[in-house]
Amino acid sequence: MAYELYYWPGIQGRGEFIRLAFEYSKTPYTDVARQPAGMKKMFSLMKRERVFAPPFLRSGKEVIFQTANILHYLGPRLGLAPKSEARRLRLHQLQLTITDWLVEVHDCHHPVGVMLYYEDQKPESKRRAASFTKERLPKFLRYFEGILRKEKQFSYVNLSLFQMMEGLDYAFPRAMAKVRAPALRANQERVKERLADYLASPRRIPFNTQGIFRHYPELDR
Repeated sequence: MAYELYYWPGIQGRGEFIRLAFEYSKTPYTDVARQPAGMKKMFSLMKRERVFAPPFLRSGKEVIFQTANILHYLGPRLGLAPKSEARRLRLHQLQLTITDWLVEVHDCHHPVGVMLYYEDQKPESKRRAASFTKERLPKFLRYFEGILRKEKQFSYVNLSLFQMMEGLDYAFPRAMAKVRAPALRANQERVKERLADYLASPRRIPFNTQGIFRHYPELDR
């Protein structure tokens, strides 16, 4: 099966959760928008298939969009989800919770409007980030720490939790330095070791202040 991933070429964003599944399973894929004329192809297919926004995946004749939905589709095909339908549904629910978590990270630097620059909403961002690091971040970490202690079968959710920890370490290094989450940290190191070649390659787009995870020192207090 030839897989084509469509996502913005300059950021990790939501597309990175899908890239990690391909890279971890050593499954060939094409990151279309990073190829010559790829953006034109992406916008053309978005219009034709009525896709609201990237990321989306083309697999044969199928076009699937929404990160959690794509991973739900890919999981069993890449060996990153169990055979049981009930357990696959459980993974999907966990991935949707990660999606909620990711939105809260994004809203730390864009709490007012996504079309406004960060500089246009700094006071609101400081207030939102303070609430996130004090109240919401610990709640999500506790929840997924408990999940990893019970879930023994490796899946795409483990990869997504790796990405969340990596992104949070980048965006909120001071807040994350205070975190005690041994299961999440052990998972992070396990994935990092397996993906060492990818993480050191040009295929891994660096974190930057255009993506979801952004480091603004004034928000990390």
